[in-house]
Amino acid sequence: MDTTLPQAARVAGSALVIENISHAYGTMRVLDAISTEIGAGEFLTLLGASGSGKTTLLRIIGGLITPSSGRIALGGRDITHLAPERRDIGFVFQNYALFPHLTVAENVAFSLAVRGIDRAETTRRVTEALDLVGLSGLAGRYPGQLSGGQQQRVALARAIVFRPGMLLLDEPLGALDRQLRQQLAVELRGLQRRSGITMIYVTHDQEEAFTMSTQVAVMHNGAIRQMAPPSELYTRPVDLMVARFVGELNCVAGTVRGVEGGRTVVETALGPILSDMPGFPPGERVTCAVRPEHLRLRRSEPAVACNDVPAMVRAVIFGGSWHRIDYVLPSGVVMRAEGRGEPPPITEGDEVPVTFDTGHVMVFRE
Repeated sequence: MDTTLPQAARVAGSALVIENISHAYGTMRVLDAISTEIGAGEFLTLLGASGSGKTTLLRIIGGLITPSSGRIALGGRDITHLAPERRDIGFVFQNYALFPHLTVAENVAFSLAVRGIDRAETTRRVTEALDLVGLSGLAGRYPGQLSGGQQQRVALARAIVFRPGMLLLDEPLGALDRQLRQQLAVELRGLQRRSGITMIYVTHDQEEAFTMSTQVAVMHNGAIRQMAPPSELYTRPVDLMVARFVGELNCVAGTVRGVEGGRTVVETALGPILSDMPGFPPGERVTCAVRPEHLRLRRSEPAVACNDVPAMVRAVIFGGSWHRIDYVLPSGVVMRAEGRGEPPPITEGDEVPVTFDTGHVMVFRE
């Protein structure tokens, strides 16, 4: 995809304000008083499982659904009850919805034709849009002559050619194979950064969300549980649900014993576990969680009183650029470690000590 962008094609993305948006289908409540703000030029991904409310929220923003209550403002303008075509918003869906009897250029030009843009300006904008999505040499082809990835690029070009302040994307890469999805996700990120369009993207794929987004909102049961940059979401999730949704976890339940040396001490089936996370009173039931990349084999360093347990190697898997090891602890708990490159020189059945640092232990209230 071309990395250049004509200055005339840059768009001043619009900021979005969502205030107490709720929606119900009959007695079934699907969105519950959602309030948030999205800055101009941001790439926000709504991440959640099926039924979490992410697509309903996207369609309310786009005007395809009228909310039961609440207000939406785009670029300072109340759009809650405006028709979709009056919202300065582009759409891209999983179904490309291209006209099979029109060429690529004619498909892209369609949204300009309905807006009454003259022929010379239409030609210029279509050329710019196709250059931007890497299809400048395919303007005369028909959709049936294109691959799935190329058809998706046409849909993107059609959505941005009229230079909307916001672009809504509802799982547009879902029908593509994994390698192509990864490639287009990177290209879409570059497109958004270069164009300046504010984008809101819906997916259930955590890797896809982290690849593209400046902000990710994790949705569950019609509410946003946490909205933050990807790195913050992964390292400082607000609760166990968010932590599990954005990555794998090794978890063990326990009871807070108190604070020692400025660290929280939790009594668990593995013995005492120390964490740098503060704010848990003695007696509180909690769950300790450690990401697989932070669980490691203890080698020559001396054993410590906490966060150091004996284990048996259950499985060693080498994946080329990565490896994974499953350990069985004396309590029967299975914990997983992940790393880059070749695994350490251990084999299945070995008895080994494993450990994890106090700074990498997350603690969540039950």
